[in-house]
Amino acid sequence: MTKRNLFLLGVLILAQLVYASNWDDTKAQAKQENKLILLKFSGSDWCGPCIQLQKLIFDDPVFEQFAHDKLVLFKADFPRQKKNQLPKEQQAINDQLAETYNPEGEFPCMVLIDAQGNTLRKWHGYDKKHTAQDYMADVNAFINK
Repeated sequence: MTKRNLFLLGVLILAQLVYASNWDDTKAQAKQENKLILLKFSGSDWCGPCIQLQKLIFDDPVFEQFAHDKLVLFKADFPRQKKNQLPKEQQAINDQLAETYNPEGEFPCMVLIDAQGNTLRKWHGYDKKHTAQDYMADVNAFINK
């Protein structure tokens, strides 16, 4: 296996550790840990604002720690390139989540959800002026209620 392939494999494994892959498990974890769910709709291989949101907010070490401590993350990804397609089961889960939480089909879209599945807050698109700290403050307003 080449170094590049090993690196890509490592990235894929880390991505699975950061984001839950099963919606039922996500809700169960949120209930068990008394956390909110941050559902992110993304087009990881075609949506420029989605890619920027990932780099500038979700990959920010401060936000990563905040999310680890306070949230359960779920990424509903809708890649277009054939090589990036998700398994059919995951596509079906993501489609159902989109019907429920993002019927407008906006990308990127983030939805803050309680463990019962109720929408608390939605962010449509990506505002470059909105920092990781701004998102954390928005989320904390619901955590501290």
